[in-house]
Amino acid sequence: MNLFRKKPLAAPQEIGASKLSKTLGAFDLTALGVGAIIGTGIFVMTGVAAAEHAGPALVLSFVIAGLACVLSALCYSEFASTIPVSGSAYAYSYVAFGELLAWILGWDLVLEYGVAAAAVSSGWSGYFQGLLEGFGVHLPTALSGAYNADEGTFINLPAVVIILLISSLLTRGVKETARFNEVIVVVKIAVVLLFIFTGIFYVKPENWTPFMPFGFHGIMNGAATVFFAYIGFDALSTAAEEVKRPQRDLPIGIISSLAICTVLYIAVSLVLTGIVPYRSLNVSDPVSFALRFAGQDMIAGLISVGAIAGMTTVLLVMLFGQTRLLFAISRDGLLPKALSRVSSKTHTPVRSTWMVGGVIAVLTGFVPLDRLANLTSIGTLFAFLVVSLGVIVLRRTQPGLKRGFTVPWVPAIPLLSAAACAYLMYNLGKETWIGFFIWLVVGLMIYALYGYRSSLLNGDDSRLK
Repeated sequence: MNLFRKKPLAAPQEIGASKLSKTLGAFDLTALGVGAIIGTGIFVMTGVAAAEHAGPALVLSFVIAGLACVLSALCYSEFASTIPVSGSAYAYSYVAFGELLAWILGWDLVLEYGVAAAAVSSGWSGYFQGLLEGFGVHLPTALSGAYNADEGTFINLPAVVIILLISSLLTRGVKETARFNEVIVVVKIAVVLLFIFTGIFYVKPENWTPFMPFGFHGIMNGAATVFFAYIGFDALSTAAEEVKRPQRDLPIGIISSLAICTVLYIAVSLVLTGIVPYRSLNVSDPVSFALRFAGQDMIAGLISVGAIAGMTTVLLVMLFGQTRLLFAISRDGLLPKALSRVSSKTHTPVRSTWMVGGVIAVLTGFVPLDRLANLTSIGTLFAFLVVSLGVIVLRRTQPGLKRGFTVPWVPAIPLLSAAACAYLMYNLGKETWIGFFIWLVVGLMIYALYGYRSSLLNGDDSRLK
């Protein structure tokens, strides 16, 4: 039994007949990255992080989480420019570490994208219902939330509808998806800038005192919490096979989108905690709340519209990443082949898109997901950690490999990245760790019962040489 059999570099692009259309450029990737990153994290989680963890030092939490992501982004960029195939960290680990760790990482990413999409769609539904109520429209209680007998809710209908609508858009073609995303991203950035340039006039410096009410430990807990706000840039690497010039464009898209969002996050956190005393920010819509606190109700309404747009693009990229990940795993034989079939008309994996959309619609429609956001963070951090170490391994095992982008100061930068991710994982709660391990055990059972025997590396591997 060879659990650590590695895939040759040429193999991912040569297996099977399923081909994706190359239509994306650097601008498309940067927009997809911004679309994935700016969403629930900034519009929802900033308030909780300030009120319960970091206080005005929330800005330092964003800086620390951003630095951890920048280090990881450099490592992702090297892999994405070297192994430009669908599958992201899963595909990279298959080459660097072998099949077992690749499967674990792929299964981990299924959790990341799936739970993120379900959690974000629940947040989207809350903002959307708030917007409807502003116009005097109220959904029946039974249709307003996931099943909860005490509150009389049965299904979160808006969340189900938005998931199915985005699934439909994804089946139309990647170029159409990218164009839609770019329009919404412009709206989203405009709304964030509107908050910054309006709110700055209502900042009271005394609200920044005390600056670190929860100490350094609170800042680090805040960094682990707001890390969710940065999740998404790794999804860009799942689109590698649909990029015109992946060696050049993927590093540009990953690093530039992360840089743009980090600057915006730092500015928003400074203005937010400057307008409202941090103790009052434990609300579901902190950005809009801050402007209402300042008496700018009309602009607060516009911010709500921007939040809805922001979460829409996050959902778009999360579902996109999930389907491309399943496409890659299925193509390798570790999941049923039906998931890697591509439509001859749209050049997209239609079947897996509808399957993913259906499962997430059921999850978000009927299952309360309030406590699962941290599962997304731990799954992402684990992926970042493995990719960071993978850069060191591949540099040693294949030093002559052509790389479109190289991480500077190896192994120092990858080791710093891995250490930062490990420390942020350590700051997540016990329940999160238990849920993560249960998910991994289920994944190992699936691999033992199906994946190992069905893997293309387990049979005639003449196509892989």
